[in-house]
Amino acid sequence: MNFWRSLVGKLWITITCLVACVLLTLGLFLLPYIDTVFTNSEDIKRLFTYASIIGFSMTTFFGLFLLTKITQPMQKLIQAANAIRKGKYGTRLDLVTSDEIGELANTFNHMAAELETTIRSLNHEKEHLASVLRSMSDAVITFDNNGDVILVNPPGQDIMKTWQGLQWDEDLEGGGWAADVMPEPLSALFYKTMQEGKDQSTDLHVKQGVWEAHMAPLYSDDVIRGAVVVLRNITEQVKLEKMRTDFIANVSHEIRTPLSMMQGYSEALLDGMATSPEESEELIQVIHEESLRMGRLVKDLLDLTRMEAGHSELLCRQMDAGDLCERVYRKFAVRAKERGIELRLDKLHPDLTLDSADEDKLEQVLTNLLDNAFRHTPEGKVIRITADRVHLQSGVALKIVISDQGVGIPSEDVPFVFDRFYKADKARVRGESVGTGIGLAIVKNIVESHKGAISVNSVVGEGTEFTLFIPAELVK
Repeated sequence: MNFWRSLVGKLWITITCLVACVLLTLGLFLLPYIDTVFTNSEDIKRLFTYASIIGFSMTTFFGLFLLTKITQPMQKLIQAANAIRKGKYGTRLDLVTSDEIGELANTFNHMAAELETTIRSLNHEKEHLASVLRSMSDAVITFDNNGDVILVNPPGQDIMKTWQGLQWDEDLEGGGWAADVMPEPLSALFYKTMQEGKDQSTDLHVKQGVWEAHMAPLYSDDVIRGAVVVLRNITEQVKLEKMRTDFIANVSHEIRTPLSMMQGYSEALLDGMATSPEESEELIQVIHEESLRMGRLVKDLLDLTRMEAGHSELLCRQMDAGDLCERVYRKFAVRAKERGIELRLDKLHPDLTLDSADEDKLEQVLTNLLDNAFRHTPEGKVIRITADRVHLQSGVALKIVISDQGVGIPSEDVPFVFDRFYKADKARVRGESVGTGIGLAIVKNIVESHKGAISVNSVVGEGTEFTLFIPAELVK
């Protein structure tokens, strides 16, 4: 700092001028008496010189005193303030005086300590908030009033990367609002929130997914300064809800049909519509068959529910899958002969042993698959059972293929054949197809409980092939 522009420099010049004025005034006042005391002019000059030197020395000493007591402490105070301004909140003054400068230094140190504590608390709150946002599975995105992103957590970043550049409906209200700074699906919701100033909620259907969006405005002194949105992926919930409603509808449909037939035929018997014992027996037979069908449906539902809930335990032991295939082959041989269908069994490997498997459950799998094959294969065609031992990347496995030359499954329906009540849809055929519609769902569940996999390949008019793999060796 320039000395002449400092407070001490200005005081020093002022005091020097005052001393000079006093000396000049005193000299002019004493001038008439100088001649009577001092007869030599040199003595007069010497007197004024000594007086000037003494006055200048006194003002200089006073200026140095002010420099030590005021200027230097003020410079330290300025340096400390600049350090805090730059973020060095631990800066403190070491001035120990009892005057106003010392009190100012103590006040400054107290202020710096309070500021450091406040900044540390704010940083802790910020880190805490950041940790909470990072740990959230829901996406959180904060926008300012212009639509610029202020804060976003990792799931929100993933959503923004996925949604940026989507071709969205330009006719939506607010479709062009902040399109350059936020995902387009959020534009209409952001516009509505900023306009109405209250919370908004909606479901967004984006890229075959469903997102629940809840946006709330951010206020500062009763002025909206932005908005925050929370996005939750509810795609699975929507699918589960649809599965639940479909399940209820399909169960109602499956149960209503046999109940209606049982009710109709029983009313016919009560009304005496059967005129002969043969007709009565026929009506009773229909009632019996429908009751059995409804019983199978309830049993399959209970089995499937128990397996999906994990309450069905497997009785695993070492078994020979070759013997199992032969037993199932013999069980369906009579049916094949009656239907005019050729049933073949091919064992391509001499060792078809499974170290750990539930033989009864696997027999249920083969029975269900063969039952489906017989119900969809016309007379004169071939149904083949193929068993082999293969090496996969995961280890040695038993490969069983059930193939038929039946009507086949349309390609658009193939992904859904393992869903419950698949046959209750458009592919359902009355008469021949008397299954419950959940047999393949049970098959898939049993195979997966053995750590295996099942797949289907079908061509309409040529036939269907089910391939399943069961681990043959225990994984150590």
